[in-house]
Amino acid sequence: MKVTGTIKKVLPTLEGTSKAGKEWKKLSFVLETKEEYNNLYCFDVFGDEKVDNFLKYNKVGQDVDVEFNVRTNEWNDKYFTSLDAWKIFKADVSEVEVVGAEVINNDDDDDLPF
Repeated sequence: MKVTGTIKKVLPTLEGTSKAGKEWKKLSFVLETKEEYNNLYCFDVFGDEKVDNFLKYNKVGQDVDVEFNVRTNEWNDKYFTSLDAWKIFKADVSEVEVVGAEVINNDDDDDLPF
């Protein structure tokens, strides 16, 4: 899935050790879209390299495209859903602004279709 919006907040990085003894790192960030309703998304970025790259190339206020997967886990008969971002890149703002615009051709030489 893909969504475009503005980074509104970057939450603190979480780090820990799994039961298997492996180190992990996770970062969450909030994205706001231009939709009227349900316009806030909280994404997770998981893994050392992805977290470091996110912090290096992204900042609050930046327009980005986010490709993500929806994941749901069950624990003690409760369900938890997360949005796992796997690709984050600068949004093409010109493409977003042109959507829905009408192009008018003022070339008088081609006014007939034949």
